[in-house]
Amino acid sequence: MRIIRDYQFVEPIDRGASAAIGNFDGVHLGHQSVIDLARSAAPDAPLGVMTFEPHPREYFAPDAPPFRLMSRESRASRLAKLGVERLYELNFNAALANLTPQEFARTVISDGLGLAHVVIGADFCFGKGRAGTAGDLARFGDDMGFGVTIAKLLQGNGDTVSSTAIRTALGAGRPRDAAAMLGHWHRIEGPVVGGEQRGRELGFPTANMSIDGLHPPKFGVYAALVDVLDGPHKGSYQAATSIGVRPMFGENRPNLETFIFGFSGDLYDATLSVGLVEYLRPEEKFDSLDALIAQMNDDCDQSRAILASL
Repeated sequence: MRIIRDYQFVEPIDRGASAAIGNFDGVHLGHQSVIDLARSAAPDAPLGVMTFEPHPREYFAPDAPPFRLMSRESRASRLAKLGVERLYELNFNAALANLTPQEFARTVISDGLGLAHVVIGADFCFGKGRAGTAGDLARFGDDMGFGVTIAKLLQGNGDTVSSTAIRTALGAGRPRDAAAMLGHWHRIEGPVVGGEQRGRELGFPTANMSIDGLHPPKFGVYAALVDVLDGPHKGSYQAATSIGVRPMFGENRPNLETFIFGFSGDLYDATLSVGLVEYLRPEEKFDSLDALIAQMNDDCDQSRAILASL
């Protein structure tokens, strides 16, 4: 997959694509249906996705709490797995934010990227002040020579599938509901970083990962599926993982700690993808380390039983 970040300097090979447009946070089933429409609308054209970095919400409200379901790297990896050939990951800045809807259509879509066809959701808004609608873009496409397909919003269990609904499910400790909308387990990806090695001292060595910049799922312990994406231990594993501030040991920055069953080896600097399967319990502060260890053993037993049933 080729990644293009500047609509003003586009190679001829990257023009003429059929592209889905949106933020694609989570790459959920609704996003996937839009991408499928872009694939079928122009089957002889390269399949593309146009998105923005930083997310416009981050640009306009940089001090707001983290809301992203995935990092830009995780999003790119997921899109590549879906067969996307061109990722137009455009730099969202003041110049782009101030384009009128018509200027956006002309400068970015038509003249800049030279897209042959675009697919958008029915609730798509674009241009300065989000003034442009899906219907506006269809009219601009007629005038400027690119096709436009407006996708219906996907429904799941009677509700619209959306990144917001997925955040709500994860915040409530319902990862299976989130997975039903995503089409896959919600995954947190990133490098293993150094920790304080308390888990090792307790007999549960963990791989520690940062969740900075991501929407935090409900704090607590989960049954999890883990993929080690690189290095000598590359492969798939089962695990119990904890997300939170570790109240047993004082106030700490939120992170993710994963105990991989039956694993022995060094994972520092390896990239992990941790899929949340089922929420087991909230974080707790125990009266003693022995009580904590007994609970951790129970957590692992529950996780093994849950994962064995998948």
